[in-house]
Amino acid sequence: MSNFAIGDIQGCFDELSKLLDKINFDPYQDKLWFVGDLVNRGPDSLRTLDLIYSIRESCHLVLGNHDIHFLAIAEGLRKPFKEDTLQELLTSENLDLYTKWLRNQSLLHYEKIDCENGPKTYLMTHAGIPPHWSWEEALRASQEIRVALSSDNLYMEYLKNIYGNKPTKSKTYLSRLERLRLNTNYLTRMRFCKIDGELELEYKGTVADKPKGFKAWFDHPSSIQNENLHIIFGHWAALGGKTGISNIISVDTGCVWGNKLTAFRLEDSRVFSYDRIN
Repeated sequence: MSNFAIGDIQGCFDELSKLLDKINFDPYQDKLWFVGDLVNRGPDSLRTLDLIYSIRESCHLVLGNHDIHFLAIAEGLRKPFKEDTLQELLTSENLDLYTKWLRNQSLLHYEKIDCENGPKTYLMTHAGIPPHWSWEEALRASQEIRVALSSDNLYMEYLKNIYGNKPTKSKTYLSRLERLRLNTNYLTRMRFCKIDGELELEYKGTVADKPKGFKAWFDHPSSIQNENLHIIFGHWAALGGKTGISNIISVDTGCVWGNKLTAFRLEDSRVFSYDRIN
């Protein structure tokens, strides 16, 4: 049995199929860890969800910002952007099935894995973990968002109120909806922040050209990061799959932007990729 973390697919169905062939994925033995952004901007979001849903018992999945964006459009709360490629999915006979399934996914998954060099704990989220969070804070934030998404009483309110760049950091007087928005931004949109968690959400480029006063979230000292915890994330194609830190694992290698789709095998840290098919 092997566990593979798969980078942002964003509707690149053909590349996903080829990558699964390349790693000899066996749904009866292996597990796939999807870092989110399953859909949008690529050519085939519908077939991507068709495939992943069909093997859902062999998958761990966290939601990304594009997945939540899709849910908001499907519920009529947001209009598609001109760059979006969701129309076929939005008119599918399986739309309700897929929105209900995605609503019941988390924004964080962690698990201890038996690896070649001994057991390791892997934590997966779409964008990362802010440096000021403890384990307890990360789990509490993720769980509160999951409850809001899966609850019929809270779901629409959540989707209506999570968009925006403010608040930029935690404060003791945040309302529940402000806290949900901030924590959703941490888990699905974060790239750069300050040591206290203050976010900078506009810049999407490389670490070398970071905004003044900010660092990549993983370059700050953090109480949650240690040699036994390995954090897997996507979202940041400009990194090219490299963080410079052995236990901080970036798997978004920009397939939708013409680069490649990547799988990381947790047991031995081996990387597999499949180039974008033009």
